[in-house]
Amino acid sequence: MARADYAGTPEGSNMSSCGMQAGVAAFVVGEDFAGMRSQALGLVARAGWNGTFHPICPSKLARVMLRGPRWIGKPFLRGSDGAELQENPAFAQSSVVVSVGGKGGEVGAGLRGSHRPVVQIQNPRKNLSRFDLIVACRHDDIAGPNVLLGRTALHGLTPEALEQAREKWQPQFAELPRPLIAALVGGSNGRFHFGEAEAHRLGQVLVETLKAEGGSLVVTPSRRTSPAAMKVLTAIVEGAGGHIWNGEGENPYEGLIACADNLIVTIDSVSMISEAVAGCAPVTIYPLPGRSRRISDFIEELELVGRVHVLEEAETRLPAPWLALPLDDTPYIIRELHKRLGF
Repeated sequence: MARADYAGTPEGSNMSSCGMQAGVAAFVVGEDFAGMRSQALGLVARAGWNGTFHPICPSKLARVMLRGPRWIGKPFLRGSDGAELQENPAFAQSSVVVSVGGKGGEVGAGLRGSHRPVVQIQNPRKNLSRFDLIVACRHDDIAGPNVLLGRTALHGLTPEALEQAREKWQPQFAELPRPLIAALVGGSNGRFHFGEAEAHRLGQVLVETLKAEGGSLVVTPSRRTSPAAMKVLTAIVEGAGGHIWNGEGENPYEGLIACADNLIVTIDSVSMISEAVAGCAPVTIYPLPGRSRRISDFIEELELVGRVHVLEEAETRLPAPWLALPLDDTPYIIRELHKRLGF
């Protein structure tokens, strides 16, 4: 089976919804990472806005200039292609700017205008007053009159979207025996490491779970999964009769969240975990070497409400499935967003 790059939402999509609010167009800026696209376009879609994503990659000089007075930073408001963002026709037609991440926030604050508010996603790590609204997770540890906090990251996996995914993928999984054991695999980043050793242990945990529970096993890696780790994981999973996507064919990511009976997710991505817990499957977190206070706080809060279980060092298989209810704070955030902005 083929590997699919996890993107949460279709890359290049402008995302619309049935409840689209006429005249509300969002100009979205952020680094071109799947998790950032997922959060920003998820907010746009669930707010009922039209949205276009514009990748940015400001240099160190640009970031310094963007932190100063607006007139100094204006020449550095450019997309990753070097084009001036304020000259983009989509910007002229937009009603709101949505920025995501630290670098996105630096650009977003520079695009703020009297008739074009800026909604920042994640802690911008700069003066909060430079944004009209900031949407963050509780573990971001920020507060203010313009800050909206939720337990989970923003995303577009509404109950309706998950039901559509279930209707689409259930027939494709129908030939596989139950229970359906699934893994959503990330990769190394600035905080955690996922190499051959981690892939080997994860593969062994999945195989032991398959032996204990029966059923079937499906794994989908991400673009951050290294070739070496992918090779190890593929050998173990396919050697046990499981299936691993390798990029050919359609991404099964949403289908696994919607249809799995037992789900494990690597700890490296808050976005991926937030989407996983929006479904009904019990979620086990696969720890990795490294550390992040923010992600540790995030996981602990989900543990306290019984939504996730962190795989312990001595455990050789996933815990038996437990009753799990969907957890998604995005609807609350969207209601407050509409109330605060007035559209």
